[in-house]
Amino acid sequence: MARPPAEVRFPGDKNKRRKVRVRGIKKASKEIQQRLDRNLEALLENPEIFLPEINCELGKPRRDPLALTLKEIDAVSSKRHDRRWLTKRMTKRRGDMVCRSLAGSLLAAGEEDTTTVSVYNSPIYGASSFIRRGNGKQSHMVGIQNFTHPRLRLLVWDDHAKAGNWFFSWNEGFVCTGQEAKPPEEWVRAVLKDSSISLSENGMLYSGGLEKEIVEDGVNTDNGWMRLIIDDFVIGLSSSSLAKTSEDPFVPSIALNMMPPKLSSISKVDWMWRPKGWPAERELSEVGNERLEEVIHAWLNLSLPDDKIARSCRNAILGSIEDGFVAGNHWFSIDNRGGFLDHLQGSEDEKEAIASVLDSIRGGLFVRADGVLLNSENDAIRFEDTSCHPVLVALWEDYGREILKSMYGLTGDDAEEIYQKQVKRKQGFAAFLRELSGSISAAKRLERLPWEEDALSSPLSFAESLIRKASEDGVASTVALCRKAKGLEAAMGWSWLVVHNRTESDAWRFDEASRDKGGDWVPAMTALWDSAEALLLKDDLDAKEDYIGAMKWLAEISGSGELPSL
Repeated sequence: MARPPAEVRFPGDKNKRRKVRVRGIKKASKEIQQRLDRNLEALLENPEIFLPEINCELGKPRRDPLALTLKEIDAVSSKRHDRRWLTKRMTKRRGDMVCRSLAGSLLAAGEEDTTTVSVYNSPIYGASSFIRRGNGKQSHMVGIQNFTHPRLRLLVWDDHAKAGNWFFSWNEGFVCTGQEAKPPEEWVRAVLKDSSISLSENGMLYSGGLEKEIVEDGVNTDNGWMRLIIDDFVIGLSSSSLAKTSEDPFVPSIALNMMPPKLSSISKVDWMWRPKGWPAERELSEVGNERLEEVIHAWLNLSLPDDKIARSCRNAILGSIEDGFVAGNHWFSIDNRGGFLDHLQGSEDEKEAIASVLDSIRGGLFVRADGVLLNSENDAIRFEDTSCHPVLVALWEDYGREILKSMYGLTGDDAEEIYQKQVKRKQGFAAFLRELSGSISAAKRLERLPWEEDALSSPLSFAESLIRKASEDGVASTVALCRKAKGLEAAMGWSWLVVHNRTESDAWRFDEASRDKGGDWVPAMTALWDSAEALLLKDDLDAKEDYIGAMKWLAEISGSGELPSL
């Protein structure tokens, strides 16, 4: 008879126990175990202890799901000591969902060992421990076994809330108001007192950053504030109080004490702010009111955090303005373009560049703070940033050529070269426009000279190149050119240095012949520079004739021949 195969063993697995970790299950701490034991003991004694007070009329169980749940809870309560019956009920696929979870919880209440618990994780309600038994919903078991917790006990009634019922819970009470969202006054007082924002009570409820008179009279402020009305309570929340980050933001700190957690259903909310410069008698557009309402509803329904609500409300209003100019949070009428440009932060050149863009566009545009340029749906011009530079960075690619043409008359290849250079370089626009204005101004001044550049013969052409250079960059910039000159141009260079008293350290660079010739030309060179300085730097246009005479003199004594005709 064949032998059975030998047992195969792997190294290290002898007498080794493998630990299996199940997700969502943990060993309860002493504190958690004691709390659950207390709650389960109280539940076993009174299975209806987790029920809210019913402040509404119920229909017949066949037509009213809430009435049906309450009826079946009575049935489960009467069987709370029948463990066999509870075991069947907690796994039953049909029947009321709340009662399935109640049966499992009552079964757990009769057990001695409650050290192992399950963990319910909710992005809204956080992590909670409970003992899981049966096929009931986890959230229902959490609510039943933590019925002393004002928020968690609401979880039991989520399905009934979806059917239109309203539940309000606070430390001293738990109420169902049926199909009408009408919170008890005690609930309103309690949740406002325990909210995440401290409220001063002086006939009105308001946060730091506000005064009683502002809330009472409903006055708009520069930064804006939120005005809530819940029942007969008026609450004022400043932008600064909402901007403070908190683990428990304001809306959830109230809304999570009701089911469904829709604060918008029991409150009226207004954003108390208008742009600076907006006429007090002028209402927002219909679009603006709709956008503002959408933002507020998103905030009330937990979709928008507290620290973003003020900015979102302001943007909803600013983005709906259909005419005029908007800079930051300021509005200017279409007739007040000057005020709009004055409000921007930047140099006069930068403001003139923006003005040239405004002259060239038809319709509106929107420049976001991140530098994105968008076409506007209406005729409003809106800059989120009030600084000129980021605005011009956003506008340059589309409107740079128009700026160059409008401000400096530049077109063609010259304009394209400057345009492309700024597209890539993105130099600070104040410096860029200042330098461009200076270079163009210098070029226009040089146009006053009677002869075009390089029209004169040498060495007269060298003399005029020194004049052009000196008028743009100063006399000091011409010294290097004189040092490098050869032949007659060297003599002309020496004459130039003598006129400007620059010969002391450079005499050795020039031969004796150049110094002799240049020395003879000094009177004519002096007359030429004096007339050039008056014409180019002192704006004396009558000096043009003196310049022509001086150049003829210099041509004569230097033997350069006749000058080109004008």
